[in-house]
Amino acid sequence: MAPAIPGFDHQRVPVADGVSLHTAVGGSGPAIVLLHGFPQTHLMWRHVAADLAADHTVICPDLRGYGASDKPAETGADVYSKRTMAADTVALARALGHERFALAGHDRGALVAFRAGLDHPDAVTHLACLDVLPTLDMWDVMHGVTAAVGFHLYLMAQPPGLPEKLIAGSPDAFFGHFLDLWANDPEAIPAEVRAEYLAACRDAVPSIVADYRASAGIDVEHDEADRAAGRRLTMPVTVLQQDWGAALGYDAAAVWRAWAADLHHGTVTCGHFMAEEAPADITKALRDLLAR
Repeated sequence: MAPAIPGFDHQRVPVADGVSLHTAVGGSGPAIVLLHGFPQTHLMWRHVAADLAADHTVICPDLRGYGASDKPAETGADVYSKRTMAADTVALARALGHERFALAGHDRGALVAFRAGLDHPDAVTHLACLDVLPTLDMWDVMHGVTAAVGFHLYLMAQPPGLPEKLIAGSPDAFFGHFLDLWANDPEAIPAEVRAEYLAACRDAVPSIVADYRASAGIDVEHDEADRAAGRRLTMPVTVLQQDWGAALGYDAAAVWRAWAADLHHGTVTCGHFMAEEAPADITKALRDLLAR
């Protein structure tokens, strides 16, 4: 039996022309949408979602281009922009009956959540971003040999063709590399969940590359326009990142403070996959955010 979030129902929800998102929904009460990161699916939230469902309606989609959601062709720069994926998220919540909702994202999902918070402040009541920097700032802080850890960002930023061919040549090795490298506790991602992640990525190489390519192009343009206009997040914001200490090399809290007036920035002692490696810490942080 394929792994699933206990007690959650699954459905496909249309969010745009020709695009439906595979979504797990559970619980009842105020809504919170949880967006997954790379190279994962909605399953990364299985522990946190099950806890929050005790008193919230918890909505866990596979992002456009990932998992069992639709994977439209990259016919233009905006198809996988975070602005488009943020609009997917708002449309998803509304289709499920929620005009306003809390939103938490990890990694790629956090970039979508960040964009949703900027573009749809009337819909997003609370915002959490886990282990990521806004796209514009991410490119700003990467330099020299320390940028080698982000080699995949540069690979998938290339024009269509080469990155897709290289990754499709050995997808399990490529995506498995990140599951191995970024997890401090390998047992946090059991074999059956890892297999689900790899299978999902194997079937989504072009759309995953398109998502990353957007972050080296149109997403930067959107962030630059917002920075120039002085746009900021207006809702309560929580940002959690790995505890790298001085090795981080920059002040992550200051980076986020430039975007969010009502900010709680904290660190978690775990690997990148914090919702799976430290679910109790993440659940508490989200509950604290929702109480603000």
